[in-house]
Amino acid sequence: MKPQQRWSAEQIPDQRTRVFVVTGAASGLGLATARALARRGGHVILAVRDEEKGCRAVADLTAEQPDADLEVRHLDLADLASVRSFAERLRADRTRLDVLVNNAGVMAPPRSLSAQGHELQLACNHLGHFALTGLLLDLLTAGRDPRVVTVSSVNHRQGRLFFDDLHGERRYRPMTYYNQSKLANAVFGHELHRRLTEAGSPVRSVLAHPGYTATNLQKNGPTGLWRVVLGRIGNPLFAQTPARGALPQLYAATAQDVAGGQFIGPDGPGELRGGPTRVELSPAAADPGTGRRLWEVSEELTGVRFDFPAQV
Repeated sequence: MKPQQRWSAEQIPDQRTRVFVVTGAASGLGLATARALARRGGHVILAVRDEEKGCRAVADLTAEQPDADLEVRHLDLADLASVRSFAERLRADRTRLDVLVNNAGVMAPPRSLSAQGHELQLACNHLGHFALTGLLLDLLTAGRDPRVVTVSSVNHRQGRLFFDDLHGERRYRPMTYYNQSKLANAVFGHELHRRLTEAGSPVRSVLAHPGYTATNLQKNGPTGLWRVVLGRIGNPLFAQTPARGALPQLYAATAQDVAGGQFIGPDGPGELRGGPTRVELSPAAADPGTGRRLWEVSEELTGVRFDFPAQV
């Protein structure tokens, strides 16, 4: 059944006592997500690469809402050592986590490698979130109405997983490898749902995408013609605001009628704008064989194995 067409952040249920981690929360969609959750009483951990920028974001949010329950923690998703450190620190002072929003990402940069030698977009957009989810799964299992929300893109439908050249060593094209990373997000979220369901886990894996939203992603990531097309032309003419673009992931994180395995995106033409509704994954994203293969590769590249404890 389709979510309400006019759903807004004002309809988020009371989130007091709930704990959220939002990656990439210093700006754009992540910041809009943190703002909306804090307004409804949630304790929001802003997981950010740039702590100074994250602290400025918290100062701005607190000026808007003095009782906002926020904290900043360092997380560089492109560095698996940072991911492990973040998870260890969180586990040291938290007994549960209610919602993990895998939001952060980079878009179409020149080819570069992560600290572990992985192509940067695959590392930041997918592998870091894969590892983070696995390392926090026990905290999520202890959560109240626990969910993992993984943010993909309408671009996942244009993506291919280059299992024979995941890191673009032979032929790297920035947008092609961005699309690969967004397909990886979609495949991961769907396969995680399958495995959680099979294990009888209380954790729900939900996917979301923001449509075409004006963020720093388009302005700071792409180079050359793509920066002009996306940042200087596309954003002013066609893009919606981060507050609107964040609605699908907010719906996925909080709405009571969301089921595991669902994909939430905008309801407008081409899924580029509009209110949150259930949309369809590409056949490639829902393919079980692809899901198993990407999972095995991701385990190998990250060294993280998921433990799926069932609900007691």
